[in-house]
Amino acid sequence: MKSLSFRPWMAARTALRALRRNKMRSILTALGIIIGVASVVAMVAVGNGAQVRIESKISALGQNLLTVFASNRRTSGVNSGLGSAGTLTVADALAIAREIREVAAISPEVSTSAQAIASGRNWSTSVTGEGPDYLKIRDWPLASGAMFSEREVRSAAKVAVIGTTTAKQLFGPVNPVGQIVRVKKTPFVIIGMLSSKGAGMGGSDQDDRIIVPYTTVMKRITGSKYLRSINLQIASADRMASAQAQIESLLRQRHRLAPGTDADFRIMNQKEIADTVNSVTNIITLLLGSVAGMSLVVGGIGIMNIMLVSVTERTREIGIRVAVGAKGVDIMLQFLIEAVTLSLLGGVIGVLLGFGASQSVALFFDFKAIVSPGSVVLAFSVSVAIGVFFGFYPARKAASLDPIDALRYE
Repeated sequence: MKSLSFRPWMAARTALRALRRNKMRSILTALGIIIGVASVVAMVAVGNGAQVRIESKISALGQNLLTVFASNRRTSGVNSGLGSAGTLTVADALAIAREIREVAAISPEVSTSAQAIASGRNWSTSVTGEGPDYLKIRDWPLASGAMFSEREVRSAAKVAVIGTTTAKQLFGPVNPVGQIVRVKKTPFVIIGMLSSKGAGMGGSDQDDRIIVPYTTVMKRITGSKYLRSINLQIASADRMASAQAQIESLLRQRHRLAPGTDADFRIMNQKEIADTVNSVTNIITLLLGSVAGMSLVVGGIGIMNIMLVSVTERTREIGIRVAVGAKGVDIMLQFLIEAVTLSLLGGVIGVLLGFGASQSVALFFDFKAIVSPGSVVLAFSVSVAIGVFFGFYPARKAASLDPIDALRYE
């Protein structure tokens, strides 16, 4: 009898035929890989989507942004939060604009909440005092009208720019530009309406506001002599650290703070916030992917277990094949192909299922999940590697069976 030669395609055909004979067992065996790959793809996609969404929220604050906050105030043990203490003045803002060359734009800020009245309607909203450069700093275009000028800031003019939410509540579908709105009995002429920005970092509605000159708020509404904060745009990202150090030095000098004493202000760096958030989201994404990846290992163990059972069940078949001339490498290749085929099948279905699951989660939580090619390739490659790794031992065991003992096996 002519000895069978080593033909990989024959081993592959035999392996596929064996898998078809036990369809249900093959499907259940591949299920562990399917769930593992789907989990990795979905978790990484959701993590990437969350990271992009957070980054977009941070970038919506403006480009190259530094914010100087007044210190917090404590009253009877209650902390009122940043900006509540009277430590920043208009003179501080003017000094920063005059002496720090890296500053491209500046907007002193004061804020309060008040009842706005217009067209027979009223609405409780945020009233924010800003400088003319505020919209430039925040990268916030106008939907209609114009921003107030430096001249109107100096004269504490009664002009306002309104957010879309406040405009809708007070004026409905009517264009608010040119209309009058009263804030604490003071009438303001609306000269511009902001484009919609939606929810901010804390989930608050950024469009629910009225922006007026900061001098107007201080003189006509609150009577305060102090600023809540100073918004600054730095000329370039690589000069933010230098600008921050110079601003801190300048304000400590102006506030006569001795070396080693705590500052009565705080500077928040947008780039540092973005870097911190990115670091945290990367760790979370890696953690989610790692936890999901453990199910791939479980799936691999399932493949190994079933393949060992299969070797035991088909001992007599293996003996017959060896007796008619099949070599050990043919037997080994057959069982290895079976294991890898289950992993490949599970990987393909898992990628598709993971993509669908990530889109469903994103739809439910109203954000875009990002399925990166890298995560798909990684999950698919790991599934194949698991098929090879966990399929090798059963395949080797099958190839090492003694043909005489195998033929006697019942």
